[in-house]
Amino acid sequence: MLSDNIKKDLITSGATVVGFAGVKKVLSYEIAHLENAISIGVDRNLNENTIGLLIRLQKRVAQYLKCIGYKYLCIPPDSDRIRGTFISKLYSLFNHKVAATSAGLGWVGRNGLLINPEYGPRLSLATVLTNAPLILDNPVEFSLCGECTLCVDFCPSSALTGSDWSRYEPFVELVRTSYCDIYKKNSRAVKGKPNCGLCINICPYGRKSKYKSISPSRSSELRSSEP
Repeated sequence: MLSDNIKKDLITSGATVVGFAGVKKVLSYEIAHLENAISIGVDRNLNENTIGLLIRLQKRVAQYLKCIGYKYLCIPPDSDRIRGTFISKLYSLFNHKVAATSAGLGWVGRNGLLINPEYGPRLSLATVLTNAPLILDNPVEFSLCGECTLCVDFCPSSALTGSDWSRYEPFVELVRTSYCDIYKKNSRAVKGKPNCGLCINICPYGRKSKYKSISPSRSSELRSSEP
């Protein structure tokens, strides 16, 4: 009932997807007592308004948990990392994608982003850790990208290695971050834009066009259709 109440309230309040995960094995000792994670995803571009929505959703569930006597810790969205705060010290100890994959919301694609079967890599994430006894969802064990390599083939910075993620090899290098950083820096200087977004837009799972229902196994067909 507790899990159902939380999920229903979050979805009603603007969340797109919500999942529950046991994450004790991946937590550092500082936060290991908060062994369960509430993973929240919204199908919106990551901007100031989206960050505001995610934070409001976290506050709703935090207030609810507090009222019924459970502890919690809100891990803010990635782009809301305020340096010098207590919470900023925990970012190296926790990753939103760990909670999301453990909660069955998706897998980590070859582009290094969480891929949801319905919304692709378009979800913006936030997490609430808690000691509340939640009914846990089944984790995603392996990548479901199949034979698709569109994001790798079209990455303008050649940052994507093409490797496959799994829960058993969570630290495999998917993205050469230095390559991506250099491209972003140059793009910002020339075009005034910090990100190209191609690895999001080209993913078949995230297509909002006629390709949305096409499986990644047909990536060769998609590739030939690209302008």
